Amino acid sequence: MSVPSAALQRLRLRTELRRARTSANLTQREVAKMMEWSPSKLIRIEAGEVGISINDLRPLLAAYGITDRRRIDGLLDLARGSRKMPYTEYRDLYSKEVLQFFALEAAASIIRQYNSLVLPGPLQTEEYARAIMRAYDKGISDDKVDRAVEARLARQEQLTSGAGSDRELFFILDEAVVRRQVGGRGVMHAQLDRLAEFAAQPGITIQILPLSVGAHPGIMGPFSLFEFETDEMPDSLFIENSRGDTYSSNAPEETGRYLERFWELEDLAVKDDIDTLLRTLGARMDAGSDDLERLLHERDDESA
Repeated sequence: MSVPSAALQRLRLRTELRRARTSANLTQREVAKMMEWSPSKLIRIEAGEVGISINDLRPLLAAYGITDRRRIDGLLDLARGSRKMPYTEYRDLYSKEVLQFFALEAAASIIRQYNSLVLPGPLQTEEYARAIMRAYDKGISDDKVDRAVEARLARQEQLTSGAGSDRELFFILDEAVVRRQVGGRGVMHAQLDRLAEFAAQPGITIQILPLSVGAHPGIMGPFSLFEFETDEMPDSLFIENSRGDTYSSNAPEETGRYLERFWELEDLAVKDDIDTLLRTLGARMDAGSDDLERLLHERDDESA
């Protein structure tokens, strides 16, 4: 079973289980007591943080008064298909909120991201990713860097290989993201060339938001929006702050507001011949012709 399928099935199962409990007019505490579980176990199951075994699911459905054979079989199938969530082997590296982000990312049919500081993980080259991780944490071990890069490249392969068929990817990058020399000129030149390859790929849209637009709707920071192929799954919003804390919501008023914000950013961003623009920027950066750098050199010359 594919990674997106496993993620989506767990998301569907948690939605169905919450719906079944509320239809039975039971609280989480009441259900936990009936099942002789700790309340945290049910909370984690309904949050999609952990799976549920078939042996646990059968009596849970009975407690909810579900007797329809077809519905029971459907929920059991969801439980079987959702046992292996994507990237759980990295749970020692990432918080449960980040792993949930990875699961939604894997399951989404449409992904929209605005980034103002660094490139989205799935678009990063290995060298760029290593430079970012070292900058985040000077004391990080080589083993953790290797495994984090492994996870990042796996996400890249999973997302970009399905672009144009299973999903559509939309990225808006602040100009600062593509101008910042992460890892040095050589690393950034290679990163921009790789980004240009992604931009030319069907199903992937990359836009650059120029610094010249001034204040804009994304000025408060990056965000991600996920849409799913099934109406059973609501759109999801993720916002991560500088400490790595993640806020998520599937409230329609919030996801709708951020979708409108993304569309406003699209209207402001450069969208034509992005692959050519990125390659040109990389070549100029490699040649040391970055505008800001030249300005600083001129200032130093004047003060000498």
